[in-house]
Amino acid sequence: MAAISVKDLRKRFGDFEAVKGVNFEVETGEVFGFLGPNGAGKTTTINMLCTLTKPSGGSAEVAGFDVVNARDDVRRHIGLVFQDPTLDGYLTAEQNLRLHAELYGVESKVVKPRMQQVLEMVGLWERRDAQVMTFSGGMRRRLEIARGLMHSPRVLFLDEPTIGLDPQTRASIWGYIRQLQQSEEITIFMTTHYMDEAEFCGRIAIMDGGEVVALDTPAALKEAVGADRIRIETADDEKAIARLGEHFGLEATVSEGVVSFAVADGEEFVPRLFAELEVPIKSVSLSRPTLDDVFMNHTGSTIRDAEESSSKNRNRAALQAMGGARR
Repeated sequence: MAAISVKDLRKRFGDFEAVKGVNFEVETGEVFGFLGPNGAGKTTTINMLCTLTKPSGGSAEVAGFDVVNARDDVRRHIGLVFQDPTLDGYLTAEQNLRLHAELYGVESKVVKPRMQQVLEMVGLWERRDAQVMTFSGGMRRRLEIARGLMHSPRVLFLDEPTIGLDPQTRASIWGYIRQLQQSEEITIFMTTHYMDEAEFCGRIAIMDGGEVVALDTPAALKEAVGADRIRIETADDEKAIARLGEHFGLEATVSEGVVSFAVADGEEFVPRLFAELEVPIKSVSLSRPTLDDVFMNHTGSTIRDAEESSSKNRNRAALQAMGGARR
């Protein structure tokens, strides 16, 4: 039986459809990633799977239980690490975990050994008596993961588990995630917008605009792109794009401030580019297919550009709402 089964799952807020009929399954013991920009519908999907939001349509089962008709059973069998911090900074690490254990009805005789087990797993056993307000951002994230494991869930949901952390701390968090997946033998469902993190997942679903646009292993998704990615900085981007289309038959876009396009055998193409483009080239870079290329291939933009666009749209909507309130 799949750990998570989703069929035509939808969520609507008024006239806005945030999740548009997604379908996927997550196998037991799998590390499954949801990759996409902020605003793609990842958090809304995870909230439905965790019974925090009721679906507008479709169905989903987690750990064998329906997320609408068996909410309590779902909650007993999942752990959840939210995107935003939810620890009590005035309590110690131990007190935060004991409170969680009480809420989930963990037997009192099990609490202390289980707490030691999960705190040692994330390297915080020696800091169990320290107030959480004295912890760094990375330590708090590790403690939240430990708290999510206290009641021995069958499925652990991690919503952007390393957001806002520096690269070194992010790498450390991922070390703990891989360790707990092996030692706990649980299913991990995580959302992220970091391409390098998605590489650690067994499979990933790329979500954009409320839809799953691709789903496979990272290797298979990159292999499907096939072409190399060339990025050039030119003296005239519009002219360069037109020339690439007219002379080479290539479709190019401006992404993250440079002209970007895909081509087979990039190393052989670059000399032709300098000789025939007829637009001064300031710099050129060549890369093999990455998950960012996969995202661009399916959505037409990089994940960073998609996030910037989503952020602008949210700001515009907020300003319009403020204007309407004033009137």
